[in-house]
Amino acid sequence: MHDLGPAAREMTRLVNGVREDQLGDPTPCTRYTLGDLLQHVRGLAEAFTVAGLKEQPAGGSKPPPQGDASLLPNNWRGETADWLGRLAETWSDPAAWEDTAWIAGFEAPASAVGITAANELVVHGWDVARASGQQLILDDTALAPSREFVEMISGPGSEEARGDAFGPALPVRVGASALDEVVAGNGRDPAWAVEGAA
Repeated sequence: MHDLGPAAREMTRLVNGVREDQLGDPTPCTRYTLGDLLQHVRGLAEAFTVAGLKEQPAGGSKPPPQGDASLLPNNWRGETADWLGRLAETWSDPAAWEDTAWIAGFEAPASAVGITAANELVVHGWDVARASGQQLILDDTALAPSREFVEMISGPGSEEARGDAFGPALPVRVGASALDEVVAGNGRDPAWAVEGAA
């Protein structure tokens, strides 16, 4: 099992650092504005919490809808922080990592679901940071599950595992940081920046 606490707390810090006037700004997720992405983050925090509790939402587990800024609650910072805290607490229980869990409409080994949750926090944390002019700060231990995730969806025959959610893995420069390797492994350009940013 892994500790999702550092990535969840870092995501909370980044979400709290987003200004209201930035919600319409672009992000590395080409289909999402920053507001869309934040609504997606709030939704994934809830979904992975429910998965770690070995529960299913009312009506059963379903693929997640696209992020939609119009669905952000008024207290989006507080509500997102609350779900991120619950997510970290749920996955701190070894039982969350055992057997199977339901996420996005399918049942999978719980350990893989936990690693996926960790990767979502890291990569979308990077997305939020880049789009809002902040910096994602995580050590190698916090990045370890994301590196495992990249290995799971990389290599020959992994195209189906990548699905539509991840672009092809991108090359990284020699000596790239662990974070750049994770970002590139998820199909994002580590050099992405808001147009006009330094």
